[in-house]
Amino acid sequence: MIDYHAINDATWPAARYLAFGNVIVREGKGGGQRVSSATVSGEWSNDDIARAEAAQAALGQRSLFMVRAGENALDNELAARGYTIVDPVVIYGGDLAAIAVRPAPLTAFSVWPPLEIMRDIWAEGGIGPGRVAVMERASHPKTAILGRSNDRVAGVAYVAIHGETAMMHALYVVSDRRRQGTAVNMMRRAAIWAQYQGVTRFSVVVTRANTAANTLYASLGMRIVEHYHYRSK
Repeated sequence: MIDYHAINDATWPAARYLAFGNVIVREGKGGGQRVSSATVSGEWSNDDIARAEAAQAALGQRSLFMVRAGENALDNELAARGYTIVDPVVIYGGDLAAIAVRPAPLTAFSVWPPLEIMRDIWAEGGIGPGRVAVMERASHPKTAILGRSNDRVAGVAYVAIHGETAMMHALYVVSDRRRQGTAVNMMRRAAIWAQYQGVTRFSVVVTRANTAANTLYASLGMRIVEHYHYRSK
């Protein structure tokens, strides 16, 4: 059984993890919801949740929980406390070899550390310094992907490895350079890089609302392997 949540945590790590009973609070430092949310592990109590809420407030973070598949009791408790659902998310998984088809020449490159122009493009897509800091603190094999189209920089992404799986995050294509195959080329370059690291599986995290990305991943033969949503107070 592949633990995609562990892969997600390892390749997109929080700055710090704090335990309150069986609730884990992540300190995000501006790195987005995934690294700023709380999760449960095993049996939890209402006191655990209250302590986690207090810890998030002390960190200057909003009360935010990640609710994973099967955590119905937690979902119901949070709803009763006034939490609303935010950003349902899916994780896609697929066979690395099927994706690792060499893209057209000069369309995608593996680069680490990210170039300044890559940081600028991420910022354009709302992926600012706090999220780039998440990439930088990941300790696993990792790289950034630079996409090009018509001799112009067209997109960026980040990919890291945990165990036998590579997971891609922060894929963004410049708005006026979409529908030119850039995202596909970047996915394929990322998969080829991961092959050289000796892994066999490829995965990516995306919100359900991102229709274009969901269509892209399905077109590459990937399937939904896990899902979760956030609840915010």
